Amino acid sequence: MSDPTAATPEGRSVIHDLGYRPYTGTRMPPATIARALAVTGFRNAFGLGRSGRSKILPFVLLALNLLPAVVIGGIAAFVGLKELPIGYAEYASTTQVLLGIFVASQAPVLFSRDLRHGTISLYLARPLRSSAYAVARWTSLLAATLVFLVLPIVILYAVSLLIELDVSDQTREAAKALGLAVLLALSLTGIAGLIASWSTRRGFAVVATIALLVIANGVVTVIQGISTEPGGNTRVGEIAGLFSPYSLYRGLIGAWTGADTPTPPSSTGMELAYVAVLVGISVACLAALVARYRREATS
Repeated sequence: MSDPTAATPEGRSVIHDLGYRPYTGTRMPPATIARALAVTGFRNAFGLGRSGRSKILPFVLLALNLLPAVVIGGIAAFVGLKELPIGYAEYASTTQVLLGIFVASQAPVLFSRDLRHGTISLYLARPLRSSAYAVARWTSLLAATLVFLVLPIVILYAVSLLIELDVSDQTREAAKALGLAVLLALSLTGIAGLIASWSTRRGFAVVATIALLVIANGVVTVIQGISTEPGGNTRVGEIAGLFSPYSLYRGLIGAWTGADTPTPPSSTGMELAYVAVLVGISVACLAALVARYRREATS
């Protein structure tokens, strides 16, 4: 075997030109990279561009979420109902279990997987800030959650036009439902994303997110139920409603649409407090996400 140190008369190594050429194309700015990451993340949330098994859970949950709206639409069109059997905003409350499972199961796809496989270091090695990565992933999950919430509203609205209900009334109620859907999606996305960003195990993140949402909602529901009993203090129920995204959503439904919900906010100030808490949850969780990935980038 020849001595590799004898590559040159002086015994030094030499660099051979193998014909590789440097990249001379257009280099995209970080904003373009973040946008592409957000679009890819949105697709991944529904299993698009991934294996067939990855598509089963999100699309089964989405189908189950849309099924009642389709059935209601068919019955309303066939019978000729004079009003929809369920309000636009109330629909999400009836399918909140499916919504919680969807958000909890898909958040780890966007946040935990890169941490588990170590690919997060490759993303952050590019000209992409850690904050931009966190916001892009958060945007992907938010968009997927909004699809889950908004599609039933669109179906019910189309049914209302089909059976010739009052267009102005239906448009107003659908617009309120869309606003409430955005508030609920913001809070759920923040909570699920933050939990997933601290876990490299998908199962743990899913269980922790569902447990937090279910336990918080259950405790609040019990307190609100007790407060509406004879001799109870409904003010206690109103304040308790501030401690769960689902109870905040239900409270605003009662305040904004007149639906029958337990202890809705009874004043404009309390309504603003409900909105502020939903937005505050989202802002706080997003800030914590950015801090989490900034720490990951420097570790």
